[in-house]
Amino acid sequence: MASGPAFAYTAYVSNEKGNSISVVDTETMKVVKTVDVGQRPRGITLSRDGKLIYLCASDDDTVQVIDTATMEVVGSLPSGPDPELFVLSPDGKNLYVANEDDNLVTVIDVQNNKVLSEIPVGVEPEGMGVSPDGKVLVNTSETTSMAHFIDTETHEVTDNVLVDTRPRYAEFTPDGSQVWVSAEVGGTVSVIDNAKREVVRKISFDIQGLRAETIQPVGVNISADGKKAYVALGPANHVAVVDTKTYEVLKYILVGQRVWHLAFTPDQKTLISTNGNSNDITFIDTATDEPVQSLTVGKEPWGVVVAPK
Repeated sequence: MASGPAFAYTAYVSNEKGNSISVVDTETMKVVKTVDVGQRPRGITLSRDGKLIYLCASDDDTVQVIDTATMEVVGSLPSGPDPELFVLSPDGKNLYVANEDDNLVTVIDVQNNKVLSEIPVGVEPEGMGVSPDGKVLVNTSETTSMAHFIDTETHEVTDNVLVDTRPRYAEFTPDGSQVWVSAEVGGTVSVIDNAKREVVRKISFDIQGLRAETIQPVGVNISADGKKAYVALGPANHVAVVDTKTYEVLKYILVGQRVWHLAFTPDQKTLISTNGNSNDITFIDTATDEPVQSLTVGKEPWGVVVAPK
């Protein structure tokens, strides 16, 4: 792949089987450090000031807190069993964690290291999305095949929306009007109207030469201008680019093997995919929607988050 534009950001990649985080300089597109963490790290995000990493150490039943300056574990949060994915509230105060083994969403006050609530949801909760105004939380339950809408003030489930089989991720549009939910086994993305709480569109995918069962949507990221959605298609080894107005697939981008999740750089000019089976990440130029370069990281990269240096 040809060299592309360079931007000075740091990407943090959770390596599920490597029990590590790869620290990547996005300007040089090189791994600058590998940090040992807890067992089976998956979900990863940053505090709003960028000083801390929150990391789901799933097999340790904890959320680790890591100082980005030293890359040392400085604490943990009481996450409940088997945390897999989470989302931080827009104000940075609460972390909403999906606990797959006990069918709960745990609400954690990160400043006081305190559990505020445990919310019963469907079987095998995973995907977590929060509206831009912070008022609505959406959790997806893999076995129940539902998106659960939760009021963040009352911590009550207000609506349950049926989607396709094995929903894995939930992503709000920047204006908060819709939430996009990927269904790994169903092979679709359901677009749910946030006001009506109903599916208004289902997006399916078709890649020439691939069997339908290999196309398994997981991570979904929507551009800040709301115009394009990027969908990681798992063992199809592609990222789909979708027009959010017409819901048409504009392009399929070839990346590494078993693409899990995606993250934009802060300037939105680059998208990074984690490719679990090929142990690498792929840098994508969002102006052209072309892959720029792939980089070997740790064993089975799963999650990724990007911050300014």
